Amino acid sequence: MRISVLGSGIWGTALAKLLADNAHDVTLHFLRTPHSAYVSAERESKALPGVRLPTSLKLCDSLDGLDEAQLVVFAPPSYAMRENAALVKRVVPRSATIVSVSKGIERDSGLRLSQVLESELGDSARIAVLSGPSHAEEIARGIPTGCVAAAVEPATAKLVQDAFMSPDFRVYTSDDVVGVELCGALKNIIAIAVGVCGGLGYGDNTKAMLMTRGLFEMSVLGETLGGRRETFAGLAGVGDLIVTCTSEHSRNLRMGRNVGQGMTAQDAMHSVGATVEGYYAAEAAVELSRRHGVEMPIVSELYGIMYHNADPRAATVRLMRRDKKDEI
Repeated sequence: MRISVLGSGIWGTALAKLLADNAHDVTLHFLRTPHSAYVSAERESKALPGVRLPTSLKLCDSLDGLDEAQLVVFAPPSYAMRENAALVKRVVPRSATIVSVSKGIERDSGLRLSQVLESELGDSARIAVLSGPSHAEEIARGIPTGCVAAAVEPATAKLVQDAFMSPDFRVYTSDDVVGVELCGALKNIIAIAVGVCGGLGYGDNTKAMLMTRGLFEMSVLGETLGGRRETFAGLAGVGDLIVTCTSEHSRNLRMGRNVGQGMTAQDAMHSVGATVEGYYAAEAAVELSRRHGVEMPIVSELYGIMYHNADPRAATVRLMRRDKKDEI
C-alpha cells in the first residue's frame, strides 16, 4: 500500500518506520522543519536517536507523491492539524483513507481532530483515528504495543488495522470514534495533574485517586458527547491513561511535575522541549464541560493552575473538601 505520513516528529517517524517495516511503500513528509537530507544521510531521526530507519522509507521535504497515496496518516501536534489539512486538501486523493494519530482537541472550536479533518477534507466514512497506550520511543524499538483503530465505517477501521498490524503492534477495531478520540485527548490532562502531585511530593495514594477519579470525569464527558463508557475502560481509555500517568516518556507527566515544583505552566512546557497536548486540551475540555453541564472538578482545578496561576496546594484542599457524595 502507498502511504504518506504527514508529520516528522517522534510520533510520525515511529509510525512511518512501523509501516515501512510492514513492507508498505511509505513516504515521510517533513512539512514544518525540512531536514530530510540529514535523516536520509544518517538514516536516523533526531527525534529518535539510536533508531535505524529502514532504507525503504522515503523522506521528502515537499508533498511529492501525496497525490498517489492510498493511506494518509496525519501526525502533527493538535494545534497544527487544521493548518496541515488545509495545506494538503487539494493534493490528497479523494479515494485515500485518512488516519488521525494525534491526540487533542482544537482549542477555538472544541472539535475533535477527526472532525477537523472532516471539515477540511470531507467524507467522514474514510476517516479513522488510531489511539492507545503507545509511546513512540517504544514502538520504534519494536516493544509490544496495543492500540485501537476507530472509524464510523467498519471497513475503514479494518483497513487501518491491516496496515498497522505487526508482530509487535496489535490493533483492535472500534466504531466509537467519539470515545476513542476523547480518551486520547482527555487522559493527557489527568497526566499533568498526576505530575503536579508528584512535584508537590504527594504519594501513590494521591496519584491513584487522581487517575481513578480523572477517568470518571473523562468517561462522563465522553458519554455526554456521544462516546460509549466501555471505551474508557479499554486500551484507548484506561490503558492510555495508565501509561501517560506513569511513564517517564510522558511529556504531560513531566510538565505537571515541573509545575508542582513551582514553575509556571509556560516555563514547565519550555523545559519539556516539545508539545504538551494536555495543556491545550485542558482549555477545550473546560469549555466543553461548561457548555454541556458536566462537572469536571479535577480538570477545572488543573485549568486554574495552568492558566490562572492558582496555587496547586490550595487546589488540592478544594478537591479534598468537596461535598460528600457516592462514588458513582
